[in-house]
Amino acid sequence: MTDISAISEVGLAKIGPGRLVLVVGPSGAGKDTLIDLARAACAGDDTVVFARRVVTREASAYENNLQVSSAAFAQARARGEFAADWEAHGLSYALPGSIDDEIRAGRCVVANISRTMIPSLRMAYADVVVVLITAPPDVLAARLASRGRSSDGPVGERLRRDVGDAAPEVTIQNVGPAEHHANEFVRAIRG
Repeated sequence: MTDISAISEVGLAKIGPGRLVLVVGPSGAGKDTLIDLARAACAGDDTVVFARRVVTREASAYENNLQVSSAAFAQARARGEFAADWEAHGLSYALPGSIDDEIRAGRCVVANISRTMIPSLRMAYADVVVVLITAPPDVLAARLASRGRSSDGPVGERLRRDVGDAAPEVTIQNVGPAEHHANEFVRAIRG
């Protein structure tokens, strides 16, 4: 497990040599769709690993997350099983500690995260690439309405959330054929 606070406070060596690709963007931008398409495109390439987040939300067809209870999440955190964890939208999220081993082995790890984690992850890992996946507000609203996931909360609230200044190295405007944008995403993953 990476103790991100310890790295930032005492200046310990950053984890590398592999790359950490951080995927961020507003709800409804199609992050999980592009991640799934990129995962399929990278199948068989053992240099690319797609992190499976641990989340205290019911699993859905839209995300490849490991669902755990709040109590199990707290226990795993206390045991140091996470490389990073955060709270968002009333839920707990984490990246498994195994990503550190993958990055130390020189692999590229792709992870869907909260933009609030970008600064600390940039401090902890040697090679970080931020990919912002976004779409116009009307497209986001239509996508959120169509998926009807109750844990998303009111669509209007989701649309008012600001993704902030993620300082992305790559921005993908995910409008039109998802396969085209997935190819852009794979190029970003492979550097």
